[in-house]
Amino acid sequence: LACAHRLARHGHDVVVFEAREKPGGLNEFGVAAYKTVDGFAQREVDYVSAIGGIEFRYGETLGGSLSLDALRADHDAVFLGVGLAGVNDAPVAHDGVAGVENAVDFIDRLRQADDKGELEIGRRVVVIGGGMTAIDAAVQSKLLGAEEVSICYRRGPGNMSASRHEQDLATSKGVAIRHWLKPQALHTADGQVSGVEFEYTQMANGTLGGTGKTTTLDADQVFFAIGQALAEDGLKSSDAVLELAGRRIRTDAEGRTSLDGVWAGGDCTDTGDDLTVTAVAQGRDAAESIHKSLNG
Repeated sequence: LACAHRLARHGHDVVVFEAREKPGGLNEFGVAAYKTVDGFAQREVDYVSAIGGIEFRYGETLGGSLSLDALRADHDAVFLGVGLAGVNDAPVAHDGVAGVENAVDFIDRLRQADDKGELEIGRRVVVIGGGMTAIDAAVQSKLLGAEEVSICYRRGPGNMSASRHEQDLATSKGVAIRHWLKPQALHTADGQVSGVEFEYTQMANGTLGGTGKTTTLDADQVFFAIGQALAEDGLKSSDAVLELAGRRIRTDAEGRTSLDGVWAGGDCTDTGDDLTVTAVAQGRDAAESIHKSLNG
């Protein structure tokens, strides 16, 4: 829950303000279906909420229906666990091209689909990126019936943010991981993507650059998995600005931010490993810090 929600303690109650229609955050909406089966995310929520005194309010977004000023005024403590809701811009133009989608949106649709067999999966799928989301989209596409799935990454194997275990998992499922390829353009036919043109890259004097040589992979479905960013809407307060570090919320070891009475944890902060288990641990640490603060 720590990576998915904004929690505020008011008296003896905790209110969880959730932007989506159900709780669970990344576990519910952002992790491939083959990794969290049989309602795992909901079971985790049920386990935590069973202690009582926790209220869930849905459709509440920071910068939308919620303001940091109001949260601070109405509650004794505020915990920000907003994750990385923004998606980095795609490196090539793709507006109006059918068969092209952000990988996070694909995984979201997949997780909420009643019948996963109804999802349209291409015969030849290209995933652009080198992180866990790229692995998830590629493996899931293969498991759903794609004939050829390629992950294309602009740097070498050692630069991929996906773990070695995740990379090995992908190749064991028949996914090809191709390195030193930077997308240049999409090829289309009648408004549908038909291929991706790449330029070969190389490192020269410590800088990544193009070689001038290109190649094209056939594709009828393309997923961009090039990273997510902090959505900064709503992070400003009337008396101060929430301090950021590298486009993430700066926190101390206990999760305290630069604003009095505000803690944060999970992917939205400048600490941790971008892992669910790390986010949960940070939520625990912040809760202990909040408890200590409220009790003097």
